[in-house]
Amino acid sequence: MINTKFINNKVALYTLIIGCFVVSVSMGIRQTYGIFFQFFETDLNITSTYFGLAIGVQAIVWGIFATIFGMIADKYGSNKVVMIALVTYAIGIYSLGNLNSQGFLFQINLGILVGIGLGGAAAPIIVPTVAKHFPNHNRAKAAGLVTAFASVGMFIYPIMSSTLFNYYSWGKILNIFVLILLLASVLSIFLKEPKADQFSQNNIEVKQSLYQAIKEAFGYKSYLFLMAGFFVCGFQITLVATHVPKYVIERGLDGWTGAAILSLIGLFNIFGTLTMGFLADKYSKKTLLSGLYFLRGITIILFLFLPASNMLAIAFGICFGFLWLATIPATFGIVAQVFGTKHLAMLSGVVFLSHQFGSFSGAYLGGYFFDNFGSYDYAWYLSIALSFFATLMHLPIDERPLKRSQIA
Repeated sequence: MINTKFINNKVALYTLIIGCFVVSVSMGIRQTYGIFFQFFETDLNITSTYFGLAIGVQAIVWGIFATIFGMIADKYGSNKVVMIALVTYAIGIYSLGNLNSQGFLFQINLGILVGIGLGGAAAPIIVPTVAKHFPNHNRAKAAGLVTAFASVGMFIYPIMSSTLFNYYSWGKILNIFVLILLLASVLSIFLKEPKADQFSQNNIEVKQSLYQAIKEAFGYKSYLFLMAGFFVCGFQITLVATHVPKYVIERGLDGWTGAAILSLIGLFNIFGTLTMGFLADKYSKKTLLSGLYFLRGITIILFLFLPASNMLAIAFGICFGFLWLATIPATFGIVAQVFGTKHLAMLSGVVFLSHQFGSFSGAYLGGYFFDNFGSYDYAWYLSIALSFFATLMHLPIDERPLKRSQIA
């Protein structure tokens, strides 16, 4: 008989609450970089290409360290990883606002240090950590809830930043973010792993080594299809988060629309991730993902080709926000469903690394196309094509749990 109770013990509850707070902080602060770009440009002489490069470097470092931290978290526990990552994140943000981060120092702080921080304190680590406390029939809902709180942060922090600009310099606002990150690092000490892999699909996977898990995953075509699709997710959301504040101004819209789009994305992503988490526990995850990427392509087409207006920008923020991180519950849910939870953080981290190569491409190419051709349109055209590529990539995925013979 299946236990229908969502929270089964206090450890699961505490881990869920702390995980939600941590991911809201890490992802919320990340959502503000595009708003701060105007100050980076005027005070630090940072060009669009150089800013895009920093976000791209951050994405790659984030992906690499999500994989590394995932291996460490699976073996030694997530709390140590998350605490170290948040302190590193805080150092990067503090240095960015206080040490005149021009030139290569800008890349080190915003690209490398913040990237390391995100690698251990964002969704790819927090979602698997929380998901291990839940059985398969509740796992996507738990992942959706954590991801929804990432969206809460993405909604709050752009608004907070825009409000604080009226009272403080951009450097002091970053110092406020540093204090919040340090608070999150203290709370992360209480993130706990389940005592045993109680929701494992079978007992054989418990004996599986790290090397065996990686070899098995890369020998499975569906895992590679999932990685290809998640590359597209990274390209699209980083293109939007990094360049849409400037893009809407280039189209003649009011300056506030950039921050409004990012905040609306955060707000409606709450509903999108919760909806996807609920649906992914009931219906085919690959079909849901395929439909989601198709709708992203349609949304971008309408945003690009309809007459520019503030109302169109708001509508784009709402629609794209609903589709923003809704990929995470179903994507990580497929990984857990197929391979089990023994090496979930590591395998999810590898999938996320593909996402981050997409993020690098979206951030860098957006800035490159603008600086060299005077327009972001080529980046948007590529994003549309990738939407339909991802739509097709998810259809052949086999979601069934692997049936393993004895693993030596």
